[in-house]
This record gives sequence, structure tokens and C-alpha cells, in this order.
Amino acid sequence: MTIDYQSLAVEGVQGLMPYQPGKPIDELARELGLDPAGIVKLASNENPLGPSPKAMAAARQALDGLCRYPDGNGFNLKARLAQRLGVGPAQITLGNGSNDVLEIITRCFADHSTEVIYSQHAFAVYPIVARAIGARGVEVPARHWGHDLEAMADAVTERTRLIFVANPNNPTGTVHDADAIERFLARVPDRVLVVLDEAYCEYLEGEGFPDGVALLSRFANLIVTRTFSKAWGLAALRVGYSLSSPAIADILNRVRQPFNVDSVALAAATAVLDDEDYLQRSRAVNTEGLRQLEQGLEALGLAFIPSAGNFVAVDVGEEAGPVFQRLLAEGVIVRPVAGYGMPRHLRVSVGLAEENRRFLEALPRALQPKVDEALHG
Repeated sequence: MTIDYQSLAVEGVQGLMPYQPGKPIDELARELGLDPAGIVKLASNENPLGPSPKAMAAARQALDGLCRYPDGNGFNLKARLAQRLGVGPAQITLGNGSNDVLEIITRCFADHSTEVIYSQHAFAVYPIVARAIGARGVEVPARHWGHDLEAMADAVTERTRLIFVANPNNPTGTVHDADAIERFLARVPDRVLVVLDEAYCEYLEGEGFPDGVALLSRFANLIVTRTFSKAWGLAALRVGYSLSSPAIADILNRVRQPFNVDSVALAAATAVLDDEDYLQRSRAVNTEGLRQLEQGLEALGLAFIPSAGNFVAVDVGEEAGPVFQRLLAEGVIVRPVAGYGMPRHLRVSVGLAEENRRFLEALPRALQPKVDEALHG
């Protein structure tokens, strides 16, 4: 007898689809017979600078201890984060990337009897983790591609246990200022936990942007999540963390798996926090790259969503899937975001100047079949 194993899975998991990451360079090279060295990947919001030299040196040194388990408490990294951010080590929960922390939070505070609120066009992990544990996901329609914070506050019911807010948001790049975030937090009941996902916060420059850490002392129900995968350039090592009250962190650490951050990752993340020059260069490259992409898209007459992250979502004027495929044939990997309810958009990560140029030169050719059809149809 053939067993339908899908029917044995818990109800929330049965309806899920696997998360689709950006296509790896090696995979595209195998599929199309391309030279990996000639492929440009602008699909996963990675730091195009490569890793920090300080992080690399610390990682190499940590390799000598591969026969030992990592520090399960992450003492050195927590101490360095606490010093940099002005919090106590007891407020920090480490994760295997911030995705890990998001799942830990959901497992701790939500179940089949509760609701989890998130925005339309927001990070895909929010509905995945909510549905996986059987909670009811409540998607609030977006406003101008971003979170409608007023509507999200209005959506709170007696069953609401968690609200996810990405600021800046992936994949749209939209951001709310400090006043808007504070007004929202003031409206949310204390019994509802707000997860402020600040994965891209290091790219925010200038006054008026919120700093979730500064809000922790005023809002006991706030959890801030951050990552080393973006501006800090350690995506492959998977290091993230949350900041909260010690009471909430204590609960999260009861569910957090032991040794969920490995020794190499702990060493590299601790070291990169001392490389302020690397962070400033990352910001500068991102600022210039965003300007380059936006100017190029404007020259092509394409609409895009102004972004506060290290990526831009562009409306290609048609179903984006075929355009994505034609870009792949050119050796340029970007990210279609139809799964986020944006079927006409491609999300393009900021690369180095030459990588951005490759994309901008390939995009008109990827759009050409539509142009030809309009001219000859």
C-alpha cells in the first residue's frame, strides 16, 4: 500500500510551498552551460563587497577548533553586541540567521488558537512560520506597496498574539519613519507581541528613521530582529539575533536549539562588528548602486518602488516570469516576486557598478520580444 505522507503532515504544513531562494550561480551554469565567472547574481540581497577582512581572519582562526562544539550561549558575540547597541546580554537571543529567530518567536508565542498579523507583500517567512505551527495568518492589504500600520493595528483581535513588521520591507523596500512606528506601537495592546524586523536597518542613513533598540525600554512587548547577512556581509554563515526584554529572551532561549550558531559564524560576526570601515564602504556602495539602478530604470521608462534597502523592485510592464528567464539566458540572475503578489515585478539586488551595468544592458534585450510584438502586431 502506498502511503500518502502529505496527509500525515500537520494541517498547516500541508498547504505550504517550499521557500524559493535566489538561483545559485553554479545551478544556472549547469543548466545553461554558462561560465560561472561570467554570471551576475543580483537575486538575494547579498553584500557585493565580499566579506570583511577582519571577519575572514577570525573565521580562519576558528577553523582550528572544528572538533569542538561552539559556545552554546555565544558569550563573546553577545558581549560585543551588548556593548555596541547599549543593551544587556540577557536581552539577546542568537539565531541561525534571523529566519531562525523569527521561527523561534512564533513557536514560543503562537499556536492553533491564535492569530499572527503581517502585511501583504511582506517577507515570506512570516506566513510560513505562522501556518507551519497552525496559527491563523492575517494578511493586511498593503498601502503604496508598504505596511498599512493603521490597518494592521485595526486588525488586532482577542486572538492576536504576534504582529510582524519589516522596516525596511523585503521585497518592496518601503520604510516607515520613527514617528509612524512609535504611533503604531502605542496602539498595540501589551498582550500582543510586535516583531520589528530590521534586517536592512544598517542601510538607513539620515535622521527620522526608527531605531528599534531605542524603543525597547518603552515598549515591553517589542522584539527587534537583525542579521549579519546583509550590510555585514556574512550571509553564508547564517547569524542573526533578536533584542527584547530579558523576560522574553528567557522564553526564546528555552526553544532555541543548542549550538544553533556555529563557531566560525560566532567568531566572524564578533570580529566584523569592529570593522566600521567595512560597514561604511557597504553603505557607500549601496547608495551609489541604488542611484545607478534607479537612473538606469528611469532611462528605460520603467516604474520602480523607491527602496530603503539594498535592492529595488521594478515593474517590467508584463508578467515578469518570461523576462526573468530571458535574463537568465544572458547570465544575469534577479528575483521574480510573483509569490509576493507582485507578478509584474522583478527584485534586483544592488551589486558592484559593473554588475549593475550588466543588468541594465541586459534588461532591454529581455524586454525586446514585447517591444517587437507591439511594433509588428
